Amino acid sequence: MRAIRRWKRILGIGLAAGMLAVTTAAVVPVQASSILDEVTDLETTEDYAEDTEYSRLRGNNLNYGNVKVQKLSSNEIAISGVTQCHHVCDTVYLYLYLERKVDGSYGTYKYWRFEANNVTSLSRGINVIVPSGTYYRVRGYHAAKDGSKESTSTLTSGILIK
Repeated sequence: MRAIRRWKRILGIGLAAGMLAVTTAAVVPVQASSILDEVTDLETTEDYAEDTEYSRLRGNNLNYGNVKVQKLSSNEIAISGVTQCHHVCDTVYLYLYLERKVDGSYGTYKYWRFEANNVTSLSRGINVIVPSGTYYRVRGYHAAKDGSKESTSTLTSGILIK
């Protein structure tokens, strides 16, 4: 019994000392050298971003959609997208929207719309020359129509092109 009390006391003293050390630690502010260095939840520090979404309803037609964006150089990116179906569908849709961050918010910079008939999947890849010094991301719309139309959307994180 005495040994248990002693261990509780030692544990309590250790916890108190640890909490004191954490609360008195010096806080060093970090400043970004420019607004481009401030990475938000919408961006990544990587040169590549990807997103995949499966059909939310586990539909009969649409399986998943995928989009990617990758930095190729200081003024060129590669974007790609895939719409994958469970079977041959009457019409398969893949819309790719390249979004650019301007004044702190994203807006459509360029877009492409692709459709194919009587296929199980549709994929496209595009290299795009872009102005450097900002973030770019890709938004995708994926749909499959075979009687009923099922769709999903995708959105990558932004990557910095500088």
